[in-house]
Amino acid sequence: MKINIKRICLLTSLIAVLGCANKGKKQTEKVIEEKHVTAADILGNPDYQAISYGGYREKSRDSQPSIPQLKDDLKILSAMNIKVIRTYNVQEEHPHASNILEAIRQLKNEDSGFEMYVMLGAWIDCKNAWTDNPIDHDIESKNNAAEIDRAVALANKYPEIVKIIAVGNEAMVRWATSYFVRPNVILKWVNHLQELKELGKLSKDLWITSSDDFSSWGGGDPSYHTPDLEALIRAVDYISMHTYPMHNSHYNPAFWVAPKNEEHFSEQDKIESAMLRARDFAVNQYHEVCNYMKTLGVNKPVHIGETGWATISNGHYGLSGSRAADEFKSSRYYQLMREWSNKESVSCFYFEAFDEQWKDAENVLGSENHFGLINLKGEAKYALWNLVDKGTFNGLTRDGQQIKKTYSGDKEALLKDVLVPPSEYGLVTQH
Repeated sequence: MKINIKRICLLTSLIAVLGCANKGKKQTEKVIEEKHVTAADILGNPDYQAISYGGYREKSRDSQPSIPQLKDDLKILSAMNIKVIRTYNVQEEHPHASNILEAIRQLKNEDSGFEMYVMLGAWIDCKNAWTDNPIDHDIESKNNAAEIDRAVALANKYPEIVKIIAVGNEAMVRWATSYFVRPNVILKWVNHLQELKELGKLSKDLWITSSDDFSSWGGGDPSYHTPDLEALIRAVDYISMHTYPMHNSHYNPAFWVAPKNEEHFSEQDKIESAMLRARDFAVNQYHEVCNYMKTLGVNKPVHIGETGWATISNGHYGLSGSRAADEFKSSRYYQLMREWSNKESVSCFYFEAFDEQWKDAENVLGSENHFGLINLKGEAKYALWNLVDKGTFNGLTRDGQQIKKTYSGDKEALLKDVLVPPSEYGLVTQH
């Protein structure tokens, strides 16, 4: 038989190519497998920094940010080493969360190295919430079921992105007088989602929680210590608790007011001491939740679902109030909480990424509009000035604006707006 050398060489080459292709396929599969992360991998991992995110620019949520706008925001957050964001609702009339998920998927398709995950919030409230009808906190809104269904649908549509579902936001705390529900409502929906996991209708790796005030998780008033709350603590995969020393600088100011023994401190030292006390206040609330959980014989992760500090206030936290709100204090609190949470392996969904003016639309200087680390002009507040100096935001824009420093980078001008906290021993002056 005549041997066809050319054919043998061709066949050998084909086998080699197929072998390389299979090897490449296996390597690709391995890379994909290595990139697959779960909530258990993310939460408590300092490599996965977290933040609360809303991309609204206007004074009404009816003006939805576009997917290109959301993508620009997400690129900015990614540059800041943020890899986990928190959203708050999946309401049909406000498709913000679903658009964020689509924006992330597009970014991942454009860049295989892009990494961003979502703690997806499902809004829960009581009967007649946000209406002129009598509110009934013992009966849940008829809208809750559809909200949960939408969250489930999105978690299944974007399983590579949605790693956590949070049932409700500050939905159990009694000061949320417009909408709060009893813990049994949250428990009902948490159990429903856990059952879907058991039935294979949700990923078994998806973690379920509720994100609420520290007191709602048993860390404060003993009147919150109910059988339903105990059952809820046992039902969630982890506890997501909120702590706000800045708000408490008005409502519970004992920790914030400078004590008599600091009378001789410089103004800078008085501010620093106050911020350390604020950090300790938040950490103490965290531990109070942990301790209550442990009294029930439960041992599971506790993470911070929200904490933050406003930079402007013409109300409780401004000149005529606790004097807490300004960029300098906000920066220091951000730094202190990141340092503590990273060291303790606690995820901290810092509130929030960008200013949103719809939250107090009638009051431009209202504190709720100014919790962002970046303002509506696309300017990085003092907490992020160091990143601007490092070139972190080079080539990135928000609504066409390059990310620059507030105050045009003039620290002396910034410091003129910093107020020394009130003291026990008399009047204080502006810094």
